[in-house]
Amino acid sequence: MNRTYTAKEGSIERKWYVVDATGVPIGRLAAQVAQVLRGKHKPTFTYNMDCGDYVIVVNAEKAVLTGRKDEELIYWHTGWPDGLRSVQRGRLLREKPERLIERAVWGMTPKTRLGRQIIKKLKVYRGADHPHAAQAPEPLNINKD
Repeated sequence: MNRTYTAKEGSIERKWYVVDATGVPIGRLAAQVAQVLRGKHKPTFTYNMDCGDYVIVVNAEKAVLTGRKDEELIYWHTGWPDGLRSVQRGRLLREKPERLIERAVWGMTPKTRLGRQIIKKLKVYRGADHPHAAQAPEPLNINKD
């Protein structure tokens, strides 16, 4: 009788990947990074466990927005009365590209304790340098089309 495989905490092996965001649309980048963070690319994927790998995104400032998304507004609420705020995606890409990519990936992960645990494995950097050379990250190819 075949049984469904369930990953245990001790049996999960994590790898480090580095992604170059140069010229990649942010939504496409976020979708593929979220899959690796979640672990869906592995045959040992278990839906209720954090089986994913670490992902380092470099050159976040060189990612692109397609269409008219430059002018599109992102809204959030501060929690205070009259606390509705907004910013244009293009402005956020120019001023804080790390936050824009983190927000896009967060939108594609579960909004649970598991999702908060998964998003901690995402590291985003504005330029080409990152402090994770000791982990020997492998390059991860992102489809630009």
